[in-house]
Amino acid sequence: MSGKEFFVNRYEKLGWKYADTALKQAIRINAMNIEETSAAERLESLGIMLEKIPFLERGYWIKSKFSIGATAEYLLGYYSIQEAAAQIPATLFTQLRGKTILDACAAPGGKTVQLADLMRNSGAIIALDIEKQRLTALANHLERCGVKNTVTYLLNARNASQLKMKFDCILLDVPCSGNFTTDKEWFKRRTIEDVERNAEIQREILAEAVKVLKDNGEIVYSTCSLEPEENEFNINWALNELNLQIEKINCYGDKARTTVFGEKLDSSIADCRRIWPGNTQGFFVCKLKRA
Repeated sequence: MSGKEFFVNRYEKLGWKYADTALKQAIRINAMNIEETSAAERLESLGIMLEKIPFLERGYWIKSKFSIGATAEYLLGYYSIQEAAAQIPATLFTQLRGKTILDACAAPGGKTVQLADLMRNSGAIIALDIEKQRLTALANHLERCGVKNTVTYLLNARNASQLKMKFDCILLDVPCSGNFTTDKEWFKRRTIEDVERNAEIQREILAEAVKVLKDNGEIVYSTCSLEPEENEFNINWALNELNLQIEKINCYGDKARTTVFGEKLDSSIADCRRIWPGNTQGFFVCKLKRA
């Protein structure tokens, strides 16, 4: 089953009416490299228009007549080009400085740099990816931004226990089906079978993450998918099968659905956040701890 009509009907059943969306380009200031006000002033002096994103600490929507990846400020690591909703997950951990962090699906590295920024280069980040080429891009991103606390590994997140380490915090920005806001051909490319296949991989990553999580550790799970199989259904599975519980989060977005296509899910799933496309891409985020 596939096609625009099929997916749009699903979204309406989840409480959202489809609308074409033009994403705003966004950046995030790297505070470990420059003061926020100084960075903003430098960019405005170049003719770049900045609008503070109200639900983010150092995020800005921007308008520029030239590539914002071609400025000296970008090359110096003063800011990262990072979609607004994608800036949320790394901010949801209780405390990061000095901690041991697993970024399980790290490339291309926007969230890895953000974690290092929040940590002020303290502690340690282990960043994984399964493709050597993507890992090279990640390493280049880390070097440009002056990240000093991160080690990269060519390793599938489904095999994270091979590291023989335990982590205080685990970021699972898992591979997902994406959504139509970032791919004009999305409705033509995607089928429900793709979604179900991705959901299975995500469950495998979740199960492996629990094996390497410290007793009082935290997992932040996120996708840029709108499909409940990859979001609410997966979290409901994790609550039932992995002895996890949901932690309340205070961030942008709507409460996640606790009844999906007539199926009642755990009531605590309302504490996850579902972000429908608008000024941002579609997104889902949830924070988990051991029960």
